[in-house]
Amino acid sequence: MTRPPLADLIDQGRGLAPADLVLRGGQVFDLISGELRAGDVAICGGVIVGVFDSYEGREVVDVTGKILVPGFIDTHLHIESSLVTPYEFDRCVTPHGVTTAICDPHEIANVAGLTGIGYFLEASAHTVMDIRVQLSSCVPSTHMETTGAVLEAADIAPLMDHPRVIGLAEFMNYPGVLMKDPGCLAKLEAFRGRHIDGHAPLLSGRDLNGYIAAGIRTEHEATSAPEALEKLRKGMRVLIREGSVSKDLHALAPILTERHAPYLCLCTDDRNPLDIAEHGHLDYMIRTAIALGCPPLAVYRAASLSAAEAFGLKDRGLIAPGKRADIVVLGDLAACRPEMVFTGGVRASDAAFAARKIIPPVARHSVKAPPIAASDFRTGGNRIDTPVIGILPGKIITEHLTYDIAPQDGDKRPDIARDLVKIAVIERHGKNGNRATGFVKGFGLQRGAIASTVCHDHHNIAVVGADYADMALAANRLSEIEGGFVVVEGGKVLAELALPVAGLMSLEPFEVVRDHLIALRAAAKSLGVVLEEPFLQLAFLALPVIPHLKITDHGMVDVDRFEVMP
Repeated sequence: MTRPPLADLIDQGRGLAPADLVLRGGQVFDLISGELRAGDVAICGGVIVGVFDSYEGREVVDVTGKILVPGFIDTHLHIESSLVTPYEFDRCVTPHGVTTAICDPHEIANVAGLTGIGYFLEASAHTVMDIRVQLSSCVPSTHMETTGAVLEAADIAPLMDHPRVIGLAEFMNYPGVLMKDPGCLAKLEAFRGRHIDGHAPLLSGRDLNGYIAAGIRTEHEATSAPEALEKLRKGMRVLIREGSVSKDLHALAPILTERHAPYLCLCTDDRNPLDIAEHGHLDYMIRTAIALGCPPLAVYRAASLSAAEAFGLKDRGLIAPGKRADIVVLGDLAACRPEMVFTGGVRASDAAFAARKIIPPVARHSVKAPPIAASDFRTGGNRIDTPVIGILPGKIITEHLTYDIAPQDGDKRPDIARDLVKIAVIERHGKNGNRATGFVKGFGLQRGAIASTVCHDHHNIAVVGADYADMALAANRLSEIEGGFVVVEGGKVLAELALPVAGLMSLEPFEVVRDHLIALRAAAKSLGVVLEEPFLQLAFLALPVIPHLKITDHGMVDVDRFEVMP
């Protein structure tokens, strides 16, 4: 965004000189009064200088009959989980009205450390939308997983004053906070008084008090209205999330009122190009919330003004003089179908995207797993009672189930009739070659295997399957393509998507990634998979900070006890 001289801002705002750009003939949705107010919007450089009046401009865009709202702010996401680079994310999402994205690059940080964070900081300076970065707080998220990098307070503190950095990203290791783990406290102390994002699913009572008292300001893991209200009452800003796997909007819609809206924001956390193509991004959340009965004023406040206030972005969130010219042009508030998007006064267009400086990717050839054999997926043990991860569709919280699975020839085999299939995590960073196996219920898988290197947050190889040979083929194929997604049946690869940037992001345009995801979803369903988004669901089964049962390369993790099960 250009920074014009103050004299120009004043003169153009007063109408003494033509504005650089005028949006003429529309109505502004005033997020203070809730009114639709007619008048031109005058822009100087990338700054709004005039509203609710008539202006002349060097360039005039006719928005007669349209409604203008502030640009949308996604308050928490991991761009890597969109499966494309920041540049393709920008090109994919900005047309949906998202003019600011607050990202936590901890996916690439867990693979490549500061190199990955540095890539995001540099790339974010060259996108059409404004990408802000939260410094990754949990690399790794716990001591119960193997990652490609480890970042301590001393590693990230030198970046805290970077102009694109807001603060410390989601502090997922909430047990570490409550137990006063020295490494956790060092990071919290380093960022004391600055913005710190939270991540505390189901935490309540005095434990929640202690967590918030450590300086943590926001929370995106609330999955019910009572949980969200407790966190609001205790001073947290609640970020309502609707991603490809975690879908909390319907549950939290009852609290999205004009009374609560100043303390609520919207976020996607993880949303892939196929979901964006089929449904949308924050625009989808807005129209869905309004359809659920939420007041439009409350919804649009949460999407922009409240988000800006929550994260200290005082220069945006309103269509008002002195604010950044982030503006979305709509035909209807309830439908929320962006027709034009301006970010920092620049219209999001093919020409604007083509003019960006593109920096080279990092973290290539990051999958260093040893060759895997079918026998590596055998699960021994004499105990019949067996812990099983229970999937809850639309949630990243899982159930801790127990089933009787009798060993056969020293191995507990998949039981398709009971939907008990094998899951394994294989260390792929070249550190120790760890392998762990377990059982999961909820995929509906009847045959074959699916595998991924998008495996939160350590991003080792995760594979689920009904056939050991297919599981081995899927895991080994991931090494050959530098990471990604693979679906296998009968010794044949049915579909795949290569993600060579840290095993997380494609170098292809988002349209190509979207088409591959369509083929992958169809291939997974041909194996019997019943989940709408099986690949990201698989990824979250390996995240040991989300209750109740998970798996990492160290083994099955009882999250409630915060320990690897014997």
